[in-house]
Amino acid sequence: MALPPWAQATPERRAHIERVVGLVTQWATAMGVPQAERGRWIRAAWLHDALRDAPAANELAHGPMAADRAAQDGETDRGVLDAIRYHSLGHAGWDGVGRMLYLADFLEPGRDYDREERRALAARVPLERDAVLREVARRRIEWVLRSGWSLPPETVAFWNALVL
Repeated sequence: MALPPWAQATPERRAHIERVVGLVTQWATAMGVPQAERGRWIRAAWLHDALRDAPAANELAHGPMAADRAAQDGETDRGVLDAIRYHSLGHAGWDGVGRMLYLADFLEPGRDYDREERRALAARVPLERDAVLREVARRRIEWVLRSGWSLPPETVAFWNALVL
């Protein structure tokens, strides 16, 4: 799979998407994930930021826009669509594909901040996915709070699902 023809992504965004795909592929191999599940992870990774650079996109709109377009293009897997739709927020109802995309989007090696810490977290995912997921969610929530923004209800519900 690759980016669909309808994608609107800059070369930098495409490179990010490719790194996310690479990371979920690496984890799937390390975890011995069956081919069908691996395919779900990879589809979600390719599609998650496919419309991030579209004129109407923003931090919260690009996931739902991409999920809607993927559905129009024939994607029927609810888990893949939910992974794409909520990858910036978190989602309490996610199955494994959403959780893996959330992790890979944050931990992909091209981001400029906390490289060593994020590399160490990424290395732990195959054996400690849930612990790393809580750590990544905590870091993302702390960043939102430091920015002075309110937490979206989806993020609050996701956090509660992780810790309760």
